[in-house]
Amino acid sequence: MVTSFVVWFISGRVTPESVIYSFGTVLVDLLSGKHIPPSHALDMIRGKNIVLLMDSHLEGKFSMEEATVVVGLASQCLQYEPRERPSMKDLVATLAPLHTKPDVPSYVMLGISKYEEAPPTPQRPLSPMGEACSRLDLTAIHQILVMNHYKDDEGTNELSFQEWTQQMRDMLEARKRGDYAFRDKDFKTAIDCYSQFIDVGTMVSPTVFARRSLCYLFCDQPDAALADAMQAQIVNPEWPTAFYMQSVALAKLDMHKDAADMLNEAAGLEEKKQRVVKGS
Repeated sequence: MVTSFVVWFISGRVTPESVIYSFGTVLVDLLSGKHIPPSHALDMIRGKNIVLLMDSHLEGKFSMEEATVVVGLASQCLQYEPRERPSMKDLVATLAPLHTKPDVPSYVMLGISKYEEAPPTPQRPLSPMGEACSRLDLTAIHQILVMNHYKDDEGTNELSFQEWTQQMRDMLEARKRGDYAFRDKDFKTAIDCYSQFIDVGTMVSPTVFARRSLCYLFCDQPDAALADAMQAQIVNPEWPTAFYMQSVALAKLDMHKDAADMLNEAAGLEEKKQRVVKGS
């Protein structure tokens, strides 16, 4: 029963199904307020009392009906057999009705204080990307992402010949249109095109998520930008750009301490990456 899961875990290949599995582990962490090892996540929620599962810091201030829906969704995402997991569209269809407070800032919904002071100085020296993010210089970030193109996406997809011939042409055409719009700073069009690429789900691209995140920032939608930056991290957990984009989105949400922590973490990942390159 666990054959498909074991093969994915050993090979380390990123597929739409593995991203869904990772999203399930994130849901469990969010619900419980704890970091649960992925291999134990399904056992953590299977047959458990939802009240006991939920983060104690919530102090019971949550909808039992909505919590039941999210726990059920997490359980589906964590199924061992990839074919038994929901699709991206299924996730959106399940979660969208729960988004009943779109105009409430994230820091209010999360119960986090709004920081008015300037963010602390990062503990590590910053790269050009880090400097741009620390200044919230969206134009400079845009120039860097355009220049980097998709070099950090190498190895994130393993596709069969059948998938290339049947679905890839239209999907890659949507991404290409998105890239042209992104280059020309037509960010609303870029969002639409990148969304078409993401919704198909045959390929997962951290760069597309990072680019769409920046588009959302230019369109003054920091909540959506943060969600995309987190998705980029799920696809590529040690990619500094995913953390940098989260830091900018958090700063735009006035969550400056969290933004500074994320910026410092991104800088640390860049240092680690550079040491590996120098040692090779």
